[in-house]
Amino acid sequence: MTLSKDEIKKKAEEREDLCKQLKTMIVEQLDLDIEAEFIAHNQPIFLRGLELDSIDSLELAVGFFERFGVSVSDDNNTVFSSINSMADFIEDQRAESGE
Repeated sequence: MTLSKDEIKKKAEEREDLCKQLKTMIVEQLDLDIEAEFIAHNQPIFLRGLELDSIDSLELAVGFFERFGVSVSDDNNTVFSSINSMADFIEDQRAESGE
C-alpha cells in the first residue's frame, strides 16, 4: 500500500497531535511542574526521564482510558517508555478496533 504525499502529511499531523495530547495528559494527570512542550517524544518517562514511579503509571493508565478509550494491562508496562511508545500503542489499539 503506497500512500500519497497528502496522506503521509495527514498521518504525520495526526501523530504530532496525538503526541501533544499525550504530553498534556501526562502533565495534567500527574500535576507536573513542567510545560508539556518540553517533554521530548523519545525522552524516557520513568527513572532518569521525568522521574515517575509505579503509582504514576497507574494514573497514566487511568488517563489513557479516560482520554483515548484504550486500556493498558499490567503486563504491558513498556507502553509508558516514552511519548512515542504511548502513541504507537494508542494507534495500534485504534487500528485493531477499526477507528
